[in-house]
Amino acid sequence: MANHKSAKKRARQTKKRTERNTSSLSKMKTNIKKLKAAVAGKDKDKAAILFNLNASYIMQLAAKKIIHKNNAARKISAIAKLNNTLL
Repeated sequence: MANHKSAKKRARQTKKRTERNTSSLSKMKTNIKKLKAAVAGKDKDKAAILFNLNASYIMQLAAKKIIHKNNAARKISAIAKLNNTLL
């Protein structure tokens, strides 16, 4: 474990950020599963709303550098492709 005051602070900050990031990633995955369920249920209106919310949330995560921008683009592309199967 850390011995210096600054190292202890960094450990606290890392723990706090890790918990926050894990929560955000979990929320993203849950929202994507909800979108997949809406697409499987052929619910166009719900799927369209969920797609917009998911795309926005994924871009926020990329802006905060929780996920890489290319990873975000890939996820948005995948859910857009999934959403377009209902059209």
